[in-house]
Amino acid sequence: MSCNSCGTSDSAPGGCKNNGTCGTSGCNKLTVFDWLANMELPNGQKQFPYVEVRFKNGRKEFFLNKDDLQLKIGDIVATQTESGHDIGGVTITGELVRVQMKRKRVKIDDEIPQVYRIASEKDVEKWVAAREKEDPMKIRARQIAIRLQLKMKISDIEFQGDGSKATFYYTADERVDFRDLIREYATEFKTRIEMRQIGLRQEAARLGGIGSCGRELCCSTWLTDFRSVTTGAARYQNLSLNPQKLAGQCGKLKCCLNFELDSYMDALSNFPKQNQKLYTEKGTAICQKVDIFKGLMWFCYDGEWMNWHALTTEQVHEIVAKNKAKETVGSIEEYASELIVEEEMNFENVVGQDSLTRFDQPKSRNKHTKKRRTKSSNNPNKADSNTSTATANPPATKEGTQKRKPRPQHKNRSANKPGASENKTDQPNPNTDVNKSSRPKKSRPNQNKSRNRKNDGNNPPKKED
Repeated sequence: MSCNSCGTSDSAPGGCKNNGTCGTSGCNKLTVFDWLANMELPNGQKQFPYVEVRFKNGRKEFFLNKDDLQLKIGDIVATQTESGHDIGGVTITGELVRVQMKRKRVKIDDEIPQVYRIASEKDVEKWVAAREKEDPMKIRARQIAIRLQLKMKISDIEFQGDGSKATFYYTADERVDFRDLIREYATEFKTRIEMRQIGLRQEAARLGGIGSCGRELCCSTWLTDFRSVTTGAARYQNLSLNPQKLAGQCGKLKCCLNFELDSYMDALSNFPKQNQKLYTEKGTAICQKVDIFKGLMWFCYDGEWMNWHALTTEQVHEIVAKNKAKETVGSIEEYASELIVEEEMNFENVVGQDSLTRFDQPKSRNKHTKKRRTKSSNNPNKADSNTSTATANPPATKEGTQKRKPRPQHKNRSANKPGASENKTDQPNPNTDVNKSSRPKKSRPNQNKSRNRKNDGNNPPKKED
């Protein structure tokens, strides 16, 4: 039941531009499902002549459809007020209005205002223009209240449909004398001013927000009557008495603490008192913990505070009955042993992975050596040649590279060092090869000769590399 123009563009809702709390229609703000809409009245009975109209946020009132207008849910109508008229949207028609008026204890008499007409285009334009003034007026009103040092908070402003009156909603802990404030508001805004004090829960319902559950606040979507919430509701549900967790955005206790309280109270009706002590031959057992929905209670002996024993409510009632009959009970371990069930630990591979350490294996560095080994294994003819050359070549290191040869000693460096001639012996260097030292050194051919040599006619010129 949202307004037709509430589209989204640039992550901001359009239409009435009220950011989700639509002022023209539902937009999930205290919406009502008319489950009697398709039912026909018997014997030509006339329709119930009252309708429910919703104004800004959650304010709803009942009006008399005196002229028998064909109204349906979502129509914008002009309604009667003390001075002028107001604009709102129809939320309920028909017999369901009778049920709501009975639930809210509204008497059917002549004092109920009536619906004038379906709002015209001129009425809607004037109403929208008045609504656009509310936000800048609220900022200016707060500045004036701070300047006058009044302990109050202007939470919301609502204009009348014809723009003739503005209602200021405020919250305050103490009584506030705002006579000077009204004079300044009247001169500043040049309109009729009405001050209305609301509670903190009503303020949260008007402003809206997101609760700790991740959903929109109940008071701003469907909850209309606020029941008193006490800390006893948290105690019955075994919740920690932490005010930061139990308080809502209004600063009061959360209304949802009362939602499941009845089911907890029904479950606790079969439980013995938590301060009930169990007397046994081994000692006195005291209750330490309770699981309401499983029906279990944990007891421990006086002095043995670390050893807890789980008992069902039937077992606790049985022990209490024996204590009242002055029968001896050996120990609570006899009853607790019946609840011990050995659970088989079956670990399954849920994700479908073979090993959790599959990423821990180091990557092999000798990729080239592996490729060579695979090639040699595939070609058996080359295996003999590899073995024959293995003796001539020096051994390879782990990285697959040959060892570097020792650097030869230069004569000039050894001659300059003192005592070099004394230590010099005719013994061969063990690091060098004996066969290589005995061989005569071959002189390197001059490479420049081949370049400067004249080409003969018989021999073709050699190509340079």
